[in-house]
This record gives sequence, C-alpha cells and structure tokens, in this order.
Amino acid sequence: MEHPNIVEFLVTGDYGLFSDPIMRVGGEKCSYQIPTYEALKGILSSVYWKPTFIWYIDKVRVMHPIQTEVKGIRPIKYNDGKNDLSYYTYLKDCAYQVSAHFEWNDNRPELFVDRNENKHHNIAKRMIIKGGRRDIFLGARECQGYVEPCAFGEGKGSYDDLPELSFGLMYHGLTYADEAYSEDTKGQMTANFWRPVMKHGVITFPRPEECPMHKPLRSMEIKPFGYAENNFSGLREFGEVE
Repeated sequence: MEHPNIVEFLVTGDYGLFSDPIMRVGGEKCSYQIPTYEALKGILSSVYWKPTFIWYIDKVRVMHPIQTEVKGIRPIKYNDGKNDLSYYTYLKDCAYQVSAHFEWNDNRPELFVDRNENKHHNIAKRMIIKGGRRDIFLGARECQGYVEPCAFGEGKGSYDDLPELSFGLMYHGLTYADEAYSEDTKGQMTANFWRPVMKHGVITFPRPEECPMHKPLRSMEIKPFGYAENNFSGLREFGEVE
C-alpha cells in the first residue's frame, strides 16, 4: 500500500453539478461528465477535515452510466432581487467510488503537535461510516449527496469494460495559499487544469503540482490558526495540548 492512511468511500446522489467555469459566463451552468478533483476533495473535507493535513484524491471510479438532465431554473438576481430564467445541465443518478489519503500540511508548522496520523485516520473512517460531519453535496448545494464506506473496486461499474475514454481539457482544482506547494504558489490562489482519461471506469488524479497547466488567479493570505487570542484551533480548546 503506497499510503497507510487511505480512506475509501462511495458517494451517491440523485443529481450532480460539477460546473464547467466557461459555461457559467452567461449565467447558465453545465456539468462536466465526471466529478472534479476539487469537488471530491470538498466532499471528503465535509466528511472530516482539519488544517493540520491536506486531503489528496487518488482515484475515482464511475459506477453508474453518465447521464444528463436539463432543468429550467429561476435564480435570484443579486442586483435587484428579481428572478431570472436559466437552464442548468445536471448529471443524474450519480455514484462514485473514491480512494484518497492525507498528508501533513507543511504550511502549518504551528499545528505540528496535532500530527497524529492514527488519530486522524481513524476519525476519518468513523466519519465516513456516520455519513460525514457536514452536509454532503455533489458540486452544488442543491445536489444533496450521501457517503458510506466501500472497498474501492468492489461491485460492477458501468464502464469496467471500456478500455479508455478521454474528457479533454478540464478544471482540476484550486490551490489555496495555505496549501502552497512551490514558491510560485505561495501567497496565491492558483487554478490547475489537466486532461483526464478514464480507463476501465477508473480515473487516476495527478497531484495539484503535477497538473500540466496552472493559472495564478489572485494574491491570497494564509488564514491564521493556532493559539492567538479569539482564534479557535481545535487543540487547546479540547485539551489535546497543555
């Protein structure tokens, strides 16, 4: 096993909306055919997360056929509070097996005392059994999702017999300042892009730093954690440190 703290789970939902940023310019939303790295990382962060570590999504397995459904939506305009009419393209009947692991966040040396791998790994597995600490959704708040434990690769997937399927250029995720992996990403919010290929139903994700394309978006400061006054750390408050 490459990583000793791997977690595996199944996430399901009636609908998913993993938005293509290009399709949102005119107020319409159209989902990618597969979940993005960032969306799956967000799901796992809703299950269990602390600033001590960073979740890395290793691979996802598409269990159900890729289907879409177009809905007429009346979103509220932010400038005058009136309704508008838009068409959103959702994925329907979603089910994905996910394998992931965590690594310590070197940008958070102040939380070194919280680096207890066995503790965090076991809490994460318990939270998967419980369905997560926060609400789960598939890409958009209106797409409620559910998680449960699974063994990655078990069961029959809809694309197990398909040798290869490419999805072209696709958004991978964001690298925030507190997850910077290089001098170029320090103090920045950076968008990462790649070209995913599904092989026998499984998509293996590169790490953010391994993506072939990166786009700095804006300057960003690291959110403070630790023992500063009026700053909740999750350590001292629960007696984990003296």
